[in-house]
Amino acid sequence: MPVAVTTTTTVTTATTVGSPQALTQPLGLLRLLQLLATCLALSLVASASAWAGPMGDWSMFSWCFCFAVTLLILLLELCGAQAHLPLNWRNFAITFAAYAALLCLSASVIYPTTYVQFLPYGRTRDHAIAATAFSCVACVAYALEVAWTRAKPGEVSGYMATVPGLLKVLETFVACLIFAFIGDSYLYKHKAALAWCVAVYAICFILAAVAVLLNLGDCTDVLPVSFRAFSSGLALLSVLMYATALVLWPLYQFDERYGGQSSRRKDASCALRYINNVCNWDRRLAVAILTAINLLAYVADQGHSAHLVFG
Repeated sequence: MPVAVTTTTTVTTATTVGSPQALTQPLGLLRLLQLLATCLALSLVASASAWAGPMGDWSMFSWCFCFAVTLLILLLELCGAQAHLPLNWRNFAITFAAYAALLCLSASVIYPTTYVQFLPYGRTRDHAIAATAFSCVACVAYALEVAWTRAKPGEVSGYMATVPGLLKVLETFVACLIFAFIGDSYLYKHKAALAWCVAVYAICFILAAVAVLLNLGDCTDVLPVSFRAFSSGLALLSVLMYATALVLWPLYQFDERYGGQSSRRKDASCALRYINNVCNWDRRLAVAILTAINLLAYVADQGHSAHLVFG
């Protein structure tokens, strides 16, 4: 759905597509850097078999996914085939770049903290450190693409290139991280209040994902109301629901009066440190922090969406 950031004429894209010149433009060169950095990161890790467990799998998935989709985007733009796809290409490109930046950022943090620091000095550790460095380079490169292609003041652009659109990406990504940390149902199934928190995460994720998909498919007109009103209402509902989760999750996880554990040392699973292992108390803390982050994202989303509707 096109969103007018301000009422002026549109700005043409700086990238030439449908010819080899696409690779020599600034955006094309940036994508080549992304491709190279993710390729080197996954190759270094794979060559030394320097990953294990769910945290290692997440990192490898992040690099492989980003490499594969970046290569696909380059090939499609090189051939000029993106115009034949049933989606809004600019929305798709910036949405992927935002997700890729977050994926590489998460891998750059998770991989060294849950794996690299436990490795003995040697070839495997050197490869893992180098892979982490290239993951950071890829993260910066994807973030630069988002900054390069996002909607500027005075430009008529797709919704995903605006602040509310990019916040939708952040909201859904953070929700996915929350789901990863609460993968074991014993963290919440014993309390109805905690089960409500999980329902909040799921409902808000689905609604935000629907908003993203509607814009990628350029089919926001299927809604019975304007997309701006839908987005504003979605953000307000999510703020209210996440506010309850921000109160209930820490209360029932860390307050001993409600069956929680007030300190990390009281959790037996945190007594020993294992490679790629995140103990239960750390999982609970991570979910609490991510809940607060997503609440702030939805508050900012609500502010920007309300401005688009009523401003």
